[in-house]
Amino acid sequence: MSSTLGLFRPGTSPLHRLPAGPKLAALVVAGAGSVLVDTPVETVVALTVVLALYPLARIPGRVLLGMVRPLLWVLVPLAVFQLVVVGGSRTAVLVGVILALVLLANLVTLTTRTTDLVDVIVVMCRPLRVVGVDPLRIGLVLNLAIRCVPLVVELAGEVREAQRARGLESSPRALVVPLLVRALRRADGLGEALVARDLID
Repeated sequence: MSSTLGLFRPGTSPLHRLPAGPKLAALVVAGAGSVLVDTPVETVVALTVVLALYPLARIPGRVLLGMVRPLLWVLVPLAVFQLVVVGGSRTAVLVGVILALVLLANLVTLTTRTTDLVDVIVVMCRPLRVVGVDPLRIGLVLNLAIRCVPLVVELAGEVREAQRARGLESSPRALVVPLLVRALRRADGLGEALVARDLID
C-alpha cells in the first residue's frame, strides 16, 4: 500500500528486511538521545543522518515531501513562537530535533508492517497483565492510531478541495469545523463497528 504519511510501503531494502523490534528499539534510543542534541550543528547532523536513511530504504522523495508538508502547519508556528521566546539557536535545535524524530518515526512505519510493530509492542506489554492491563487492547489502540493519522490527512485534503470550490481558502473556520465534523463521524462509525465485534465495551 502506498501512502505519503506513515503507512507501510512494501520493499526489499535493508531497512525493510530489518525486524520490527530493532527498529523500535532504535527509535526509542533516538528519542532518548535527542535530549543530548544541544547545538544547531548537531541538529543538522542528526537531520542529515535521518534523511540519508530514506534513500537507503528506497523511499521516493515525493513521499518524504508529502510527510513534511503537513508538519509545517505545526513547526512554523512553533518556530515563530520559540524564536521570540528563546532565540534563533535554541529554536533551530528544538524544531530540527522534532522534525528529525517525526521523520524517523515515519520511516519506521514506512518500512515495517503495522501488524509487526503492534505485535512487538503487545509482547513488550505482557508483563503489565499483573496490574490489569490488557496488551491486546493496547495493540488495538496503537493500530487504530497509526491508521487514523493518514485518514485525518485525507479528510483534510477533501475539506480543502471543498474550500477551494466555494472560494473559502483563506478561512480557518471553513477548514477546522468541517474537518472536525467529518472526523467525529468517522470515529462514531468506527466505534460502532468495534462495539458490534465486542472489541470494546
